[in-house]
Amino acid sequence: MKLDILAIAAHPDDVELACAGTLMVHAAQGMKVGVLDLTKGELGTRGTPEIRAAEAADAAVVMGLSVRDNLGLADGFFRNDTEEQIKLIAAIRKYQPDIVLANAFEDRHPDHGRAARLIADSCFLAGLRRIETFDNGEPQAAWRPKQVFHFLQDRFEEPDFVIDVSSVIERKKEAIRAYRTQFLAAAGDSEPKTYISSSAFFDGVIARDATFGKMVGVSYAEGFKTVKMLGISSFRDLINNVT
Repeated sequence: MKLDILAIAAHPDDVELACAGTLMVHAAQGMKVGVLDLTKGELGTRGTPEIRAAEAADAAVVMGLSVRDNLGLADGFFRNDTEEQIKLIAAIRKYQPDIVLANAFEDRHPDHGRAARLIADSCFLAGLRRIETFDNGEPQAAWRPKQVFHFLQDRFEEPDFVIDVSSVIERKKEAIRAYRTQFLAAAGDSEPKTYISSSAFFDGVIARDATFGKMVGVSYAEGFKTVKMLGISSFRDLINNVT
């Protein structure tokens, strides 16, 4: 299945927190959007990998994804090396996304920055035809996404651009809440409390989107960084109903 946009992230729930709204906005425009989780989040303090997989599937339905896949790399221990790159290159060539959304380069969790570099490097390498990969025994054609954008996560950074997600903010909240073991822990919950399980963390995610929205005159927005210079053909490309 060829995708227009593929969000690739270290853990199930990274995408929901950072760019679920962007995926839903573009799905509503008729684009095919998907998610590739690099790991199963098996080192997470709360829940289990099996529960996390079920939660990710529920969130995928909320977001209207065309596909959600998991590369099965080792949570906390994956590396940006040849072996891991080849696995990711094969997935990129399988889904042939025009745009890839990736983890932040700098963030609280060390997996995020390492994933950002693995994803960026693999997107480039996927375009080199002399690197051989296979899907169900069949050789794959080279494919390089046109753009790789990095979503912002726990650490606040000034975004290079933002996407208006005001129309889908309630569905974004629903997608995050699908991770019942991870977020908004109920009073008396027997699981250990974590940095992300409090209501304050959830409120902070939505407040960040409100802050990014205010920057462009909308209610809510998600922010992104880009390494590659963006270009336009006309100032008309920048004229819209955002003040």
